[in-house]
Amino acid sequence: MNDVLAVVTGAGSGIGRATALRLATDGMRVAAADIDLDAAKRTAESGEDRITPYPVDVCDAEAVSALRQAITADLGTARVLVNVAGWDRTGGFLESTPEFAEKVVAINYLGQVHTCREFLPGMVEAGLGGKVVNIASDAGRVGSSGETVYAGAKGGVIALTKSLAREMARHQINVNCVCPGPTNTPLFGDLPEKLQQALMKSIPFRRLAEPEEIAAAVAFFTSADATFVTGQVLSVSGGLTTAG
Repeated sequence: MNDVLAVVTGAGSGIGRATALRLATDGMRVAAADIDLDAAKRTAESGEDRITPYPVDVCDAEAVSALRQAITADLGTARVLVNVAGWDRTGGFLESTPEFAEKVVAINYLGQVHTCREFLPGMVEAGLGGKVVNIASDAGRVGSSGETVYAGAKGGVIALTKSLAREMARHQINVNCVCPGPTNTPLFGDLPEKLQQALMKSIPFRRLAEPEEIAAAVAFFTSADATFVTGQVLSVSGGLTTAG
């Protein structure tokens, strides 16, 4: 996949930043998209001229369309899409509001629907195959107390991945999903300290994942080593969740 163009959302920090940098190191050209353009620019500054920053709000279908148009005009047709952008806030389901639920679903699920809808047609038309990696969460695989709406949205991402994999196989486009467990990201840092400690103690490795460890799983799915792998869900959780 040398010199192939990859689009990474949520590339301004955390897993998205680590993924953009890893794919650039692996020889890809990377369009780093984030709602925080300054953060995306900082990622690009670390990418040895292989990363180009772009602003996008994945909740806005028109903004995602504008992103695709800009990237295509500047860099060409993407053959790799990695959907990392996400957001959550912990709390009891009965205390959640409709506005909160709509925001969680818009960012974590519909955002990936929008990006896939925009970038997949170009991959199909180019006829060269492609790779899509969606970032879900182990919350979407096994559930998570205090993250019920988020878990539901990420479960939707898993189902989206499996269904898209079936539809895109005829075009030689692989669609897979990475499900991180607790990871050392700004989002995790926003959790209450007591919850952070409890989560770390529950992980058999007794530590958080580093963003680079999640990026390594993404890199596998985007590599030539995964050409016959599609519709799969890979948990990267340090053994926290071992259910299939």
